[in-house]
Amino acid sequence: MAKRGPRMTWGPKPENAIQFKVTLRYIRPPIWRRIVLPDSFTLAHLHDAIQVAMGWYDSHMHTFRIAGVYYTSKQMCEMDDMDMECDDRALLRDVAGQPKQKFMYEYDPGDSWEHDIVVEKILPFDPQAQYPVCLDGARACPPEDCGSFPGYSDILEALKAPKKTAEQKELLEWVGDDYDPERFDLEAVNRRLAGKR
Repeated sequence: MAKRGPRMTWGPKPENAIQFKVTLRYIRPPIWRRIVLPDSFTLAHLHDAIQVAMGWYDSHMHTFRIAGVYYTSKQMCEMDDMDMECDDRALLRDVAGQPKQKFMYEYDPGDSWEHDIVVEKILPFDPQAQYPVCLDGARACPPEDCGSFPGYSDILEALKAPKKTAEQKELLEWVGDDYDPERFDLEAVNRRLAGKR
């Protein structure tokens, strides 16, 4: 389960809501989530929602790349050698408010989990709705710190192997008995998102 960050607080008055599709790159069948946030939220809010919806633990650096500009956490962007904008100052309506707009989100540069994000729809803001919300998704994200795509492939092979090697048994012990790469629990994701409101 993703760690609990700060609660999502409202910025300026929302004008619309934005529906995003977030897809982890280079994995087939795809691992994806569809999430909706108010356009008055920031990229930092989107980062928090992605962490919860995908199932990451938010224990590594992240970046957004939008139209050639890099955004990251306030802590990272204030370092002298980082040429990035702070994601907590970038309103979604200003940087990601165009239908069909595409951009990239990377989590954990060591493992380099890159995600394609598409602005699927601009929706009327519903003051009765609970934001952020996850509408749909497929498959579990790879285990945190598993060693990028090669490590994830090793886990999938170990899970499928009828007769496990000693190395595969050790790997699966590290992953844990409850890891199912095909499982996506929409209700659990939305309960965790509700905890950030």
